[in-house]
Formats: sequence, C-alpha cells, structure tokens
Amino acid sequence: MAVDPLIEKFNLRSRLRFDLDAGRIWLGENRMLLLHAQSLGALRRELFDTLGATRAKGLLLRMGFLSGQKDAELARKLVGEGDNFDVFRIGPQLHAFEGLVKVKVSDNAAIDWSRRIFRGEAEWEGSWEAESHLQSFGPGDEPACWSLVGYASGYTSNFFKRQIVFKETHCVARGDEHCVIVGKPVEEWGDDPYLAYFDPEDVDGLLRKMAAELDELRGRLRTQVSPGWLVGSSAPFRHAFDLLSKAARSPINVLLLGETGVGKELFARWLHEHSERAARPFVAINCGAIPHELIESELFGVQKGAFTGAQQSRPGRFERADGGTLFLDEVGDLSPATQVKLLRVLQSGELERLGDQHTRTVDVRVVAATNVDLKQAIADGRFRADLYYRLATYPVTIPPLRERKSDIPLLVAALTTKYVKRYDKRIEGVSDRAMETLMAHDWPGNVRELENLVERGVLLAPEGGRIELEHLFAEPPAQADVGLDASGVVGRADVVRRERTCEALLDEPFDLNAFERRMLDLAVARAGGNLARAARMLGITRRQLDYRLKRDRADRPSRA
Repeated sequence: MAVDPLIEKFNLRSRLRFDLDAGRIWLGENRMLLLHAQSLGALRRELFDTLGATRAKGLLLRMGFLSGQKDAELARKLVGEGDNFDVFRIGPQLHAFEGLVKVKVSDNAAIDWSRRIFRGEAEWEGSWEAESHLQSFGPGDEPACWSLVGYASGYTSNFFKRQIVFKETHCVARGDEHCVIVGKPVEEWGDDPYLAYFDPEDVDGLLRKMAAELDELRGRLRTQVSPGWLVGSSAPFRHAFDLLSKAARSPINVLLLGETGVGKELFARWLHEHSERAARPFVAINCGAIPHELIESELFGVQKGAFTGAQQSRPGRFERADGGTLFLDEVGDLSPATQVKLLRVLQSGELERLGDQHTRTVDVRVVAATNVDLKQAIADGRFRADLYYRLATYPVTIPPLRERKSDIPLLVAALTTKYVKRYDKRIEGVSDRAMETLMAHDWPGNVRELENLVERGVLLAPEGGRIELEHLFAEPPAQADVGLDASGVVGRADVVRRERTCEALLDEPFDLNAFERRMLDLAVARAGGNLARAARMLGITRRQLDYRLKRDRADRPSRA
C-alpha cells in the first residue's frame, strides 16, 4: 500500500497514540475521538429530518469549517512552520488519517503565499459523508459532503488568513465517479446563494427555501422514472438505466450485454414491466442451460409424436410469451441450426412446432442477453451476422460491479431488506469493517456474488445484531490493518503482531539459539521434510537452511 511521503516525512503515524488506561486518544497534544460512522450518520440524518435540508446543510458545513481550522492549527504544531506548501498539504493527509476521505489535490492549483491567494480543486475518494447520505436517503441530484467541504474551507482559510470557500461540483451521492471540490477566495464567488450557508441563519428565509425545496421535490417525484428494484446511483449504472428507460415504451428488440452475474434478467424484467406489454407474460429461458438437442422444442414447441417421448403436444416459449416479452439469456450459446430458426421467427413472426406442418403467428418482443463477444463469434463463424443485427437493434451494456462500487452500499441495503424478510430476522445493518471489505473486493461474480454474500451474512448474523466481516466471508480477504504496539503507537497489524510476539518472548528468560533451532525444526516438519519449502517459509535460501541444520546437529551432541 503506497504511503504519502509527507506521512513519513513528518512521522505522523508516531504522533497518534492510544492511552488505554486513561481512555484517551492523542494526535500530538490534541485529544481525538473514535466515533462510529453509522452513529454519526444517524445524527446527520436526524438533522435533515428535524431541521430540514437547508438548515442541516448549514450546520454541517459550519461544523466542518471549525474542524478544518482546528486541524490547521494542529498541522502547525505537528510540523512547525517549515515549507509552507508541505505544511499546508498536511491537511489533506490529516483528513485521510482521520478516516474521513482520501484527498488528491490538483497539481495546477494557483497558490500565492505573499498575496494570500488560493485557487484550486481536489478530488475525493471514499467520502464517509457521501456513503452515509446514500445509505440514509439514496441517490439525489445535489452534492452531499457538506461537513467535508466545510473542513476544506476552514483549513485553507486558516492558512491563508482570509476566507477561502470550497464548493462541491461532483459527488458520489448523486452518481458521479468521484467527489470533486473547487476553492477560491470568497469574493470571487460573487453573490452565489451558496455563501449563505457560512453565515448565521435567517430562520424565516430558511423556511421559505424549505417550502420551495418541498415543491421542487414533489415535482421530481411526479416526473422521474423509478428504477424500482434496479438499485444504483453511479454514473455507469445511470447510463445503462437511461438507455433502458428510453426503450421501455417502444417495441424495439433489446440486446443486454455484460459479464455473468451483473443482473441482465433483472434489467429485462424491468423493461417488460415498464413496457406496453406489462400485462402480458414475461417468459425467460437460459439458452446455455438446455442441451442443443432440446433447445428447439423449448423455444418453438413440439407436436405429439414428433420424437420418442413426445407423448403430447405443448407450446414453446415463443407461444407462451405471445403478446409479451421473451428473454433469451446466453443467446450466444445457440447452435447454428437453432439460430436459423430463431432468425425466421424474428423476421416473420411465424413458427412451426417440431413435427408439425401448421404455421403459427406470434407477437413477441425479444430481449436477448449474452456475456459472449458476439462480433468475435461472428468472425469465428460461431454466430450468424444477420441474426446479430436483428437482436442488436438496441444494445445496452450493463457495467460490472467493480466499475460501479459506489452502488455497493445501496445494493447491500436492498439485499439485506430482501433476506431479512425471507429469514424473518431483525438485522441492524452491516458493520463498517464489513462494508469497507465489500467496497475493496474485486467482484468477479458481480451482483450475484454480492447477493450470495449478503444472504449468508443475514443467515449467520445474530438476531438484532449487525452483519460482521466473518458472517460474509468464510475466509475474509487479507487487509492491511493497523494495530497498537506496547507503547500505543499505531502500525501495520502484521508488524505489530510480530513486535508483540518479540516483547512477550523478552518478558521471560530467553534462549535465542534454542528458539532458532525450534523454528527450523517446525518449518521442516510443516514442509514435510521438503527443505526448499521450509526455507521459503523462513525467508531464507535452501543453502542457508541446510547450513544451519548441519550446524545445529553438530552442536547438539556437545551440549548433551
């Protein structure tokens, strides 16, 4: 894990100490607090619910402003009055160090220390406030990181001894990929009404604004297309959903593209339920799950006596979906012969059951899906080009979960709600550590993998408790944690564990040679006598291990 050079330059890690006996956490000479992000998020939500959005935003912004000012003072105490820019840059590192957000300041910031001018922007990742806002209110149309913006404004204003105002222009809480803030002197913002949040409140004016906001929100509720049980607010999800919603009311055939597990059938069901055919059947078939010799009878039906075992006539999926929507999943797995018959149905709307001469007419909207590169399949001769152009009239690519990680808290909340009902349990949500691990996961199985983990978590979590990391994963992924050594200094957990082991050994009379011999013997035993493998366990070469074993064997008789 890369560490910012400033963290090491100013030895910031060693300044953070935990005095467990006194119940104190210190950063330098300043007392700090560890708060549950969920409890702070609950307080934040209550501010919005009881005071209204406008007053809550102002309170959060001014609270963050004061926090930023205090950290500016702390930065000077920690690192002195050295290089101005280095001292200033400690602020973003403190913001990350305190677990609030990861900050990347733009390299093209315009800074003039003598004239006290700052103009620049910064990009945020992992904003706790955006995540909390999404969990409490879902995606919205406005930025949500009010206290963090206040912090940036307060910190920078303290350094430049004039009011520098930051404003959030992009936010994960409204579906942007990153949160972005822009800062400049207050007078350069002109008469932007945003500046009122920094001033004492005008209650009457705020009430009028709240009424206007309520009217605006009511208008949005009337006009927005609801994604229903399609959950997401990220830019990739919104792009796919916008394409889907534009096609919903038309009869156009849709091709859903995406990796396994991204939720293609859910998208297809949403498309059907918001189409003119919603009152008619939605029929789904996985073309890759049915043997090639049976797929035609499943799609087009079979007449009694058509083949051995056909004891009665039955309609295929096309007939069952007449007037509605047929979802063809894994369409890229169809055999060449089936592709020909499917093309005919798409072109003419007519089909014949296996073993029947009677032509039947069907009115079906086809939504196909695949995780196969159909263009490459065409080039390889495995898929018909004319069928592709029939199916791919309107392609929609569903992004993999790793490209829409900001949607994970929303998905987890929705899936938790689903499974607490199924298992009749009461769950308080997901722990911060578990959520952090979910956010860091690569998700090769996409939403399906996430759903499986959440179902497992709901099942294993205690009644009335939270879903913890061990409830989600049978073997939790390794993480670069931090821990405390005996003096209360934070460090990487693996390093801290080794230091604790060493300290425990030194608390008793200790024989280093005997300890080394025992380690060598254990490694060889665990490796089943394979010296090369044992050497790798010990972090030495096979030759070094062989030398030490021979040395010990030579020494032992003389010590008898």
